[in-house]
Amino acid sequence: MTQETDNQEPWQEPWPGAAGPEADTRRIFLKRAGGVFLLAAGGLAWRAYDTGVFSVGQGAAYEPWQTWRGEGPSEGPLALVRAGVLAASVHNTQPWLFRVGPDSLELLADPGRHLGPMDPFRREQHVSLGCALENMVLAAGAQGLKPEVEFLPGKLAEPRAEFPTVAAPEVVARLRFTPSRRDISGLYAVISRRHTNRGPFMAGRGVPRGTLWAFNDLAREDQSLRLVLLEDGPRRAAFDRLTVAATEAVVADPEMIQASNAWFRLTPREIEEHRDGPTIDSFGLPPLSLAAVKMLPKPEPEKTHRQWVAATRDVQLATAPLVGIIAVRDPYERATALRAGLFWQRLQLWATAQGLAMQPMNQVVQVIDRDRQLRRDSVLAAGLAEILGDDRWQATLAFRAGYPTVAAVPSPRRGIESLVLKDAPASSLRQADQIAEQSGFEPAPELGAGIAIEDGPAR
Repeated sequence: MTQETDNQEPWQEPWPGAAGPEADTRRIFLKRAGGVFLLAAGGLAWRAYDTGVFSVGQGAAYEPWQTWRGEGPSEGPLALVRAGVLAASVHNTQPWLFRVGPDSLELLADPGRHLGPMDPFRREQHVSLGCALENMVLAAGAQGLKPEVEFLPGKLAEPRAEFPTVAAPEVVARLRFTPSRRDISGLYAVISRRHTNRGPFMAGRGVPRGTLWAFNDLAREDQSLRLVLLEDGPRRAAFDRLTVAATEAVVADPEMIQASNAWFRLTPREIEEHRDGPTIDSFGLPPLSLAAVKMLPKPEPEKTHRQWVAATRDVQLATAPLVGIIAVRDPYERATALRAGLFWQRLQLWATAQGLAMQPMNQVVQVIDRDRQLRRDSVLAAGLAEILGDDRWQATLAFRAGYPTVAAVPSPRRGIESLVLKDAPASSLRQADQIAEQSGFEPAPELGAGIAIEDGPAR
């Protein structure tokens, strides 16, 4: 800015009711203030543009949400991939790759897309892959294809060092198709409406009993899992305490929190470059608060960690009328993790159709995995087992549900052109079976399932 002088232009009028040096001083102040305002307004507008204040959910990274139906019912198996990539995944890591053939499709785990110490056994990665499977099964029906799903058996890998490594993409499941009548499920129709909601839920509005019974019915479709729902009472209070303690434990573990932070995308440039990970838009903030946060300088990590703990305790748990735990016999059995993902995605889609919002609250299970990796006793595992009340079952995913106060926004997605491998699916899962045989493990048997609703009416 050029320096002002006391000399005034002849066209300037004196301040009304003033004369002499004081009027000159006021004129100088107005000119300077006006210049500062224009510079500040221009700077704020540029920062607003640069930080994405005006472009929530816009750009190439969000196109898969609009184009997921592709060419309609004539597209064939590729339509399944378009639906699959819109599935939920831990930290929006999108850990999937695909091989597509005329009558089959292979789902592969991308070895570079997992959370390291946050998911050392790749259990949550496989739950995420199961979510993609559910979307693809629904899309198959809409394409007039009857799918048959095969799972790769065996145990999830024990970490040999700090976290497990896989040299190449590995097949985890296969879908075979036969022509059939088109079957367009109501859940298929809401695939593009399902988004994780991290914001506050409506106070004083619980989840209707009929919805809880519907959750029960969905759980009973898969005998390999159990669903426990907690509304209030001592077990709900214990769950909330454990979740806050687990969040604090993640923050206190440098390797875990670093692995988590590495996936956050805070600017439009980062979003378009990576097309994955959590974004500021997904924090569940009201529009004005969201704009303000985007305009502020990037906070120190310690501050964001404290805010995460506070949001977990004071917003997400405090406003949630319902939390749930998906439990299985063995969380580290590959097919079981995939099937848990199928159910979790189906539950989210059903909830979306009913106007409900959902968010994973899986910090406790993540810390339990970390304890297992480091061979240390887990206080959280003991506490969660007490909540479940049956030592035959172990938690693999926890979540909250309620009616939203802020609409969730889409998260970025990678385009399918970078996810479909060029080679065709193999004729069988023989190679995967050989890997499973070498592991020496057999798939867990299917066992009874059920639902528990604390302080709720018996059905």
